[in-house]
Amino acid sequence: MNNSPKPGHAIGVFDSGVGGLTVLKAIRDALPAEDLLYLGDTARLPYGTKSARSVLRYAARAAEHLRKRDIKLLVVACNTATAVALPELQRELAPLPIIGVVEPGANAAVAACAGGKHLVLATEATVAHGAYSNAIKTLDPTASVSELACELLVALAEEGWTDGELAEGIVAKYLNVALADVDNQPNSLILGCTHFPILRPAIRTVVGPKISIVDSASTTAEVVSDWLTENEMHNAAGQGAQHLLATDGARRFARVGGAFLGQSLSADDVELVDL
Repeated sequence: MNNSPKPGHAIGVFDSGVGGLTVLKAIRDALPAEDLLYLGDTARLPYGTKSARSVLRYAARAAEHLRKRDIKLLVVACNTATAVALPELQRELAPLPIIGVVEPGANAAVAACAGGKHLVLATEATVAHGAYSNAIKTLDPTASVSELACELLVALAEEGWTDGELAEGIVAKYLNVALADVDNQPNSLILGCTHFPILRPAIRTVVGPKISIVDSASTTAEVVSDWLTENEMHNAAGQGAQHLLATDGARRFARVGGAFLGQSLSADDVELVDL
């Protein structure tokens, strides 16, 4: 292992499952020359219902595994791990630079609707930590923020049940109360879990056209690009490579992950690793 990051080293990305592939795709689209190394901790998903102690332990193992593979930057593409473990990971793995997804998502929400009412859809653990409320209030003290745990949406995304009556019905079940008061509806709906963007069509059908839907994927990619520029760490090669790791279920990872990436995957495209 070389402890000195170099421009040609990969960008590491991890999540509890396939949801972080939305972030990987955004980084790949924005930075096609970069090598990308993705780890989905599918043996332990979902993180959102686990204790903070467990999430911290799982995240530390995933991050350390990627660090050992000579990455130049780590992206924690999991809102739960970002909310629970980011400061600890930054301390333990210093000087490796680590970027989470909550702050970019909060920035995107404030940019979309300054001083507005924001509703965050997230996992139980992310909601319990109030990560988005704190981040948005820091950026925009006049904003109003509420957070709603929608754990079943993670299961829908992992199963690939992302559209139609089933998905729309479950989304509506979660959102009915928040949307019932027409005069006090949110201005923005923040997808505070990287699994949720794939459910965006179903969510849009339920909330209608007036509410802004915000996710952190593209904003996180911008933060990554800015870091590479500031530190002169862009890869000079032509086309970057993509390598996918999982801790369990390569066939399932490929089937569901292909929908997140917008490309066909097979089990042979996924390397199984043991953390």
